Formats: sequence, structure tokens, C-alpha cells
Amino acid sequence: MTVHPSPDRLRPLDPTAYTDLVRRALAEDVGSGDVTTDATVPAAQLAHGIFLAKQPCVLAGEAVAGEVFRQLDPATVVAFARHDGESCQAGDVIGEVTGLARTLLVGERTALNFLQRLSGIATHTRRFVDAAGGRITILDTRKTTPTLRVLEKYAVRAGGGTNHRAGLYDAILIKDNHVRLAGGVGPAIALVRAHAPGLTVEVEAQQLADVDAALAGGADTILVDNMTLADIREAVRRTRGIARVEISGGVTLPRMPELAATGAEYVSAGALTHSAAAVDISFEIEPR
Repeated sequence: MTVHPSPDRLRPLDPTAYTDLVRRALAEDVGSGDVTTDATVPAAQLAHGIFLAKQPCVLAGEAVAGEVFRQLDPATVVAFARHDGESCQAGDVIGEVTGLARTLLVGERTALNFLQRLSGIATHTRRFVDAAGGRITILDTRKTTPTLRVLEKYAVRAGGGTNHRAGLYDAILIKDNHVRLAGGVGPAIALVRAHAPGLTVEVEAQQLADVDAALAGGADTILVDNMTLADIREAVRRTRGIARVEISGGVTLPRMPELAATGAEYVSAGALTHSAAAVDISFEIEPR
């Protein structure tokens, strides 16, 4: 299983991860031009805008939001007072933008869409991390918005979570369909080790017999899928010192304390990305 750097060493996003996304997002929204802004705002008018938190949240996406305005006009000045991974309270000024009023108006919605979505994921992830109390590592999944995975997984890290595999290419995860098509857990493990000997092997187990088969095959990590608490604890007992255990399926925020107490090393939750509500952030503009 691929586990990336811990959230206390949050590295900035590589600009190549978002510059084209921002370009396409602006093209989608602006099209041939903002007819309302062009009609109502003089071309030379200057303005100052602030991003304002309307609810408690964890920030993520500052660089992406700033890129929106810079692509519209490189002379635009963007400065954030809060940074990715930091907690904000309702009423906090998150950042400021100064430049041509038309630039601020045209970029407002696109910048907010990125900032609200990514901050929503970071905020939701922080809730899971806090509920875990440091007893289990919170992992994300591949249940992300198509084309936005790099950004959404970054937001998970900003919230204190840890990334699972980035895609199908960087880690081995043998699931039930693989097992059926390969002819069993043992043959599946043997095939992937021969095909990609440098990668660790994770195997999905839906019952304790699958755990035993995965251990016999030499799996490095066993993903216990939708098991009862009693079976999860038994899986942890059987694998102790041999393989790691990841809990998956039916993972919700209220269940985090009991899942964290099982002794498993990891718990993965698609909800971090697919069910995170956008954070309420506004962009207030005044003329200069």
C-alpha cells in the first residue's frame, strides 16, 4: 500500500497539478466573456476583495484559488492570511485579492468553487482524524471527482488524513473480483508478485477465511471489508506481527471511536471525498 508523507509535513501542490484545471474551469465559466461585468464595470476600475469564512473550517486550495486570478491578470495581487491545513473560524478573513475589478468579478465563482470544495474535504477529514484520537490512520480512497483526484487527495492531507494509492498504477490491491478471475487468493498474490515484485501487496478479505488465505499467500496488508467488530478484532489478532489491517466498508464518523479501538492500523473512508459538503466561504468586493 502506498502511504504518502504525513500531514504534519504538508507540501505545497505542484502547480502542474492545477494550472490546466484552472484554465479549463475558467473557459467553462467565462466562455466568450462576462457580459454582465463588461457592461457594468469600467475596464480601469480597481477593486479589493476578501475571502471570508462563514463557518468553522479547515482551509485547502489557496494556491488554486490564487491561480484563478493570476491567469486572468498576472498583475493581480493575492495574499492569504490563513494557509492550507489551518483552522478558520466564522468571520475570519482567509485572504485578500487586489487588482482590476473585472478580474475579481470574473474569477470569483471559479476561485470559490475550488476553495469551498477542497476546504470541505479538509474539514470533513479533520473530523475523522479528531474522532480517531491518534489510534488509527485515516486513509482516503479512489472515490474522487474525475480529473480532480490530485487536488482532492491534497485536501485530505490538509485535513490531517493520509493518502492511499493514487491510482491503479502505484500500488497493488487485490479485490474480490480479482480473486474470482485469478482462481483464488493464493494464485492472485503469486501472479501480482511475479508481475510487479517491487510493490507491497494488499488483499481484500470479506470473511476470516479470506484473512487466513491472504496470510498464507504472504500479503503485506489485509483489507477487512464490511466485517463485524468481533471479526475485525479477530483479524487483527491473527495478523499481528505478520501483516497490517485496513478497515473498509460502512465507515462513518460516529463509528470512528469503536473502529479506532480495534487495533487495526488503518481505516479507509470514501466519505472523505465523495460526501464532503462544500464549506461556506464568501468573496466580498469593494471598489478602490
